[in-house]
Amino acid sequence: KLHALALTTGLAASPSSFLCNTLLHVYASCGELTCARKLFDGIPDSHKDNVDWTVLMGSLARHRVPFEALRLFVEMGNAGARPDDVTLVCLFNACARLINADVGMQGHGWLVKMGFESSTKACNALMDVYVKSGLMSEARQVFFGMEEWTVVSWTVFLDGVIRWEGVLSGRGVFDQMPERNEVASTVMLVGYVESGYTQEAFSLLHEAIFGWCMRLNSVTLCSLLSASAQSGDVMMGKWVHVYALKTMGKHMDVMVGTTLLDMYAKCGRINTASKVFEYLPVRNAVTWNAIISGLAMHGLAKVAVGMFPQMLREAKPDDLTFTSLLNACSHSGLLDEGRRFFHDLQFVYGIRPKVEHYACMVDLLGRAGEIEEAEMVIKTMPVPPNEVVLGSLLGSCHVHGKLQLAERILNQLVQLDPQNTEYHVLLSNMYALEGKLEKANSLRHILRRGATRKVPGISFIHTDGKFHQFSAGDKSHPRTREIYVMLDEMIRRLRLAGYSPNTSLQLLTGSDHVFNEEEKEQALFSHSEKLAVCFGLISTRARIPLYIMKNLRICQDCHAAIKIVSDIYEREIVIRDRSRFHHF
Repeated sequence: KLHALALTTGLAASPSSFLCNTLLHVYASCGELTCARKLFDGIPDSHKDNVDWTVLMGSLARHRVPFEALRLFVEMGNAGARPDDVTLVCLFNACARLINADVGMQGHGWLVKMGFESSTKACNALMDVYVKSGLMSEARQVFFGMEEWTVVSWTVFLDGVIRWEGVLSGRGVFDQMPERNEVASTVMLVGYVESGYTQEAFSLLHEAIFGWCMRLNSVTLCSLLSASAQSGDVMMGKWVHVYALKTMGKHMDVMVGTTLLDMYAKCGRINTASKVFEYLPVRNAVTWNAIISGLAMHGLAKVAVGMFPQMLREAKPDDLTFTSLLNACSHSGLLDEGRRFFHDLQFVYGIRPKVEHYACMVDLLGRAGEIEEAEMVIKTMPVPPNEVVLGSLLGSCHVHGKLQLAERILNQLVQLDPQNTEYHVLLSNMYALEGKLEKANSLRHILRRGATRKVPGISFIHTDGKFHQFSAGDKSHPRTREIYVMLDEMIRRLRLAGYSPNTSLQLLTGSDHVFNEEEKEQALFSHSEKLAVCFGLISTRARIPLYIMKNLRICQDCHAAIKIVSDIYEREIVIRDRSRFHHF
């Protein structure tokens, strides 16, 4: 309204009034980037100072267009405007968001050349660029070259040490800090939780709350819950839940409530997540997306789809809503519903489909055997398909035996990501099943020679406040002997129940030795998922549910075996793999 008044009265017509400059600052502060840029472009260069350039740069960096902030910095130099230390802070913030160390290093040069090394804020922002880029030697050089350290300086450095050098090294830095605030304590706590140091996290929480009288705010609670969701540490998540109830009561912050239900869903407790959702006093689009996504991950597609009409009464769906809905339809084979959501996405709700939507649709059609329609969807994409889209179609070719199409797709995937082995493994298995052993061995020979990388499968289980990690054939655990005794007994009981190991899909690499059936079976028996299950069986009381996480997809043989294990030992077993939850 004030802008309109300035225009209609003619006051804005005079550049010397600097009204447009002030309005630029208003729009930039409010995140109205289009209006801010239009005003900025209308101000003559002679009436722009470095504050105007810096304000717009900062707004662009903050509001998800950091690349435009870098372009504006170049324009600023071409216009002859001289940046100050605040300008460099905005530049480094944009570099940190883009994880662009190259431009950050150029900015480092400007900082030294223009004599801003004494600016603590500029050095903190530069250090953040190096930390986010994993360049800890450069970050350390900036940190120890600073004239004075603030709590922000220490916190940025602490974050880098924890992220790249480990949580134990981070604790050493944390203990040296002369002053600690909530942010630094949150960084340390999140580091502990993400690394599986639950007992140490609780000890630090006790010290912070009762020793330093620190009150955990919503940002700290959300950070802890996100870390718990990532690590699967439901014990810490439950503690945060109780703390939030005690401090917020029934009026729980919507951000905390949303992160809380997301944590329970990602830790395998979808029923608890649903209860949290039900009792939240306020729900927004992010909350609805979280519960729909959680239900989809757990294979409860019909419940997820059924919640969509309820969502429309409370919140406006966005692109993430439809990604979750299409994902739900894909995992449960709801073909008609998926087609309808994909159509309505653009033509009813006016949302332009993203690559993620196309990937979900290709996966849905491929799983349903509609391979030709999936190919047509890929051809209609406005951008070239990425490896997720093509990988989904390759997986469908494997399921439905479309060998020729799979060969074509593999060639495209190799161009996109030549180092990824998963696609070679899939095609090699397809050749083996079709009896084309020569081609299968050729692909396996490439893997053995190390021309491509093989991501190792790792499974985790959380018991007694600690994380236990297993890889295939792992014998590094302190209770290895007991685990393998349990494994032998489990395999014996599985065989009696009718289990037959599926060795046709077992790929063994690393030498030119030809493995026989017995060796392949032994390799299958010691997959990381089975070792984690065995450890869970010997470490927990009878009939206690087991919750296991894996970094890759669970293999078909482990899926079949664990289904029988669940029945034999009368255990609920929940496995979270890379794409979804499997409830046995």
